[in-house]
Amino acid sequence: MVDLNRIVAGITGTAHLVVGPEHTASFVGSGRIAVLATPVMINLIEAAALNAAEHLLPSGHQSLGTHLDVSHVAATPVGLEVMATAEVVRVEGRVITFRVEARDTVETIGGGTHQRVVVSVGRFDERVQRKVTAQQRA
Repeated sequence: MVDLNRIVAGITGTAHLVVGPEHTASFVGSGRIAVLATPVMINLIEAAALNAAEHLLPSGHQSLGTHLDVSHVAATPVGLEVMATAEVVRVEGRVITFRVEARDTVETIGGGTHQRVVVSVGRFDERVQRKVTAQQRA
């Protein structure tokens, strides 16, 4: 079992982004309006979670996003800054649960929960390579 004792409730991480045309729903294909796309907000939330915990993981381990339950409740136009915050609320086994929030310079634009599972990079890569090999044989 991997030692996650360094990751405790209350640890936070943040990630920032100034919304550009390449971050809009119309650009990424998730809508037709030139405001921050939900997939981009989710990416920022995941980056905040990584910034909270990844540096505390044992050598040879990383975390992978496995579950998101978030809402995106307000639009952010091009030019505004968005900040995502992720706070560790629970560690159970290899699963880290975060409370997440995204805000622009005016208001809260989204939030919810995010879970990440800690994996051994070596074992994870082996499983991925077995899948690649199986696909090549098919």
